[in-house]
Amino acid sequence: MSKSKLLEHVRTEIRRRNYSYHTEQAYCQWVVRYIKFHSFQHPTKLKTTHVVQYLNYLAVERRVAASTQNQALCAIIFLYQQVLGIELKNLNGLRRAKESNHLPVVLSPNEAKQIITHLHKVPKLVVLILYGSGLRLSEALGLRVKDIDFAYNQIIVRDGKGMKDRVTILPESLIKPLKIHIQKVKNLHKKDIQKGWGNTFLPNALASKYPSAPKKLVWQYLFPSSKRRYNPRSGIKHRYHISTSTIQKAVKNAVDKTDIHKHATCHTFRHSFATHLLENGYDIRTIQELLGHKNVKTTMIYTHVLNKGGRGVKSPLD
Repeated sequence: MSKSKLLEHVRTEIRRRNYSYHTEQAYCQWVVRYIKFHSFQHPTKLKTTHVVQYLNYLAVERRVAASTQNQALCAIIFLYQQVLGIELKNLNGLRRAKESNHLPVVLSPNEAKQIITHLHKVPKLVVLILYGSGLRLSEALGLRVKDIDFAYNQIIVRDGKGMKDRVTILPESLIKPLKIHIQKVKNLHKKDIQKGWGNTFLPNALASKYPSAPKKLVWQYLFPSSKRRYNPRSGIKHRYHISTSTIQKAVKNAVDKTDIHKHATCHTFRHSFATHLLENGYDIRTIQELLGHKNVKTTMIYTHVLNKGGRGVKSPLD
């Protein structure tokens, strides 16, 4: 099997399992890097020791984060077990990258408002959802019109991390802005329909089950791009959601306009959402569900944030 055919086989198996496009890109990149590291030898000619050698190279010489090494390991295991049908046994001698114990950066309510003040239009609305509902940036941009439930004041997050759905809160202060925004999306979609466009990409072969659905407003992205482009999987030309870099750049520019000396990013607003809920007395299990954490231990890190910086201990100087 040639390199191109091997990657095509990897893509086929990933899509068959309904993994995200980002996962597909990442796994294919790791497969290519793994093959390059071993002088372009075919993976079937390599042994478990070669896998360990590459993963140790990442941890020791490249000094990658533990999450990066884990992603590489998952991609290589997927290659051997799901694509080549080879079982990887006993990765003896594997040196795991050291996991970081960094506390997340959290903004105070006032700092969050300062940054949001310097945001405008769509980037501002996206960040308000990150902070008001605790979404990841990819989750916010992946929202469809139908995922905003005004009747129950909730947002349905589809296929979040771990391919799981969850429900989180829709802030009352965002109801009016979102209704105005959806009307704009509706007008844009109407123009696309009039020009013979308007189809959108539906996940998990839903387009075959519901042929008319791709042109329905409810399936359109909540934050559509200003330009139409081809979907790399379906080949359909449609309005995808706006780029993550658009929001990231807008947040960076907004932070630069303030006197806040923290490394604040889009994800910082999700951390701030959780921390401020804890400050307001909400229990950890509720916050875990809203964030979509599989393990409550992941959510517990926000309790450590609250116990730092003099909140848990009074300085003798004071």
